[in-house]
Amino acid sequence: MTKPVIGFIGLGLMGGNMVENLQKKGFEVVVMDLNKDAVATVLGRGNAKEASSPKELAESSDIVMLCLTTSEVVEKVVYGDNGILAGIKEGAVLVDFGTSIPASTRKIGADLAAKGAGMIDAPLGRTPAHAKDGLLNIMAAGDKATFEKVKPVLDEQGENVFHLGALGAGHVTKLINNFMGMTTVCTMSQAFAVAERSGVDRQQLYDIMSTGPSNSPFMGFCKNYAVDGVSDLGFSINNANKDLGYFVKMMEDLGSVADIAEATSKNLQAAVDAGMGEGNVPEIFDYFVKLEK
Repeated sequence: MTKPVIGFIGLGLMGGNMVENLQKKGFEVVVMDLNKDAVATVLGRGNAKEASSPKELAESSDIVMLCLTTSEVVEKVVYGDNGILAGIKEGAVLVDFGTSIPASTRKIGADLAAKGAGMIDAPLGRTPAHAKDGLLNIMAAGDKATFEKVKPVLDEQGENVFHLGALGAGHVTKLINNFMGMTTVCTMSQAFAVAERSGVDRQQLYDIMSTGPSNSPFMGFCKNYAVDGVSDLGFSINNANKDLGYFVKMMEDLGSVADIAEATSKNLQAAVDAGMGEGNVPEIFDYFVKLEK
């Protein structure tokens, strides 16, 4: 069976490695990115071409994949002049691998459906190294027929591919996951900061906490930075801040409140405002250590 042509927008560390994996597995790709060096790397591997606009990319592709930073950027690529919506083919599928606001995802899906195209939201777990080897965790959602259409390609990109239900459920799940994870990291980082300010040995605090039910991989990441000075959780404060903001917006859309998430978001935003946004999330320890009334 002929492999589908894959259009891919967003060749950052994760997206670039995902495209490399697809090329290694024999897929023809059509790509776009503001980073022309990243585009040149893809073209240099062969069986690839660059599109001049999202519309042109969509016209040339059976499956369009996005690995972009924000819902705002996704909407711009979809709805902008010469956007994906203007060029997508009937029967084609758009896959959004980023972390987006679920209400935005559902709106895009409805507009694509009106043109006879489908959509899957498929946020990712694991690292760029996993992406290069096709070993990602993929939290996919959308109607079952559309999911089954793209699943053979998702299986080439992910070791674990989950179908979570109706369109938007993937983004909901990812936002819940990141709310829990980033709130945990902020809480544990502040715990180490309180120990430091109180004159309690941080290693001993870890030794005590890690013997109880609070122990987790996240505690290990926080300890690695707060005690050992090693920053090895590859997720930035900027990204965590964006995702917590999206979680709060999602809760508003659900007609509920998110007091815990709002507190986490407030601290992440303060760390960003302090110039720490590019650091990994456990580095928020430095913000808490210096925090005054």
